[in-house]
Amino acid sequence: MMPKKKQPEKSYKISDVSKETGLSADTLRYYEKAGLLKNIHRASSGVRLYNDADLSRLRFIQRAKTMNFSLDEISKLLQMRENPARVKKNVRQLTQNKLDEVEQHLKMLNTLHKELTLLVNLCTGSADGCPIIEDIDQVKSNKKHTSRK
Repeated sequence: MMPKKKQPEKSYKISDVSKETGLSADTLRYYEKAGLLKNIHRASSGVRLYNDADLSRLRFIQRAKTMNFSLDEISKLLQMRENPARVKKNVRQLTQNKLDEVEQHLKMLNTLHKELTLLVNLCTGSADGCPIIEDIDQVKSNKKHTSRK
């Protein structure tokens, strides 16, 4: 029995990757510059040539972004992805931190939802003036401006 010939790895141009992933060419270049994509091969003409591993990495990045991980966090996850069994505790902690952020954001959104619902109801029952504008003016003048993280 003859050994199978190793098939050459498939290459994709940036336009192909852009169509495949929905990411713009600028985003792909940015990910490379930021270090999220490493060792992108170049043709002799300088054209970027992506392979299946690069596409897998891009899909990982996209999925992590939908989970609201920052690019810095994604960079850490990509490093951990190389040996997931060794870094399981770190991945779990990073994900727990993200979950805590999401839960805090949900609390803020629930409070906002209740406040906006109240304002809409007040507006519906108001004979004159606009309770929504009045409330926004009141909050604006009563609260000190604070910076967010």
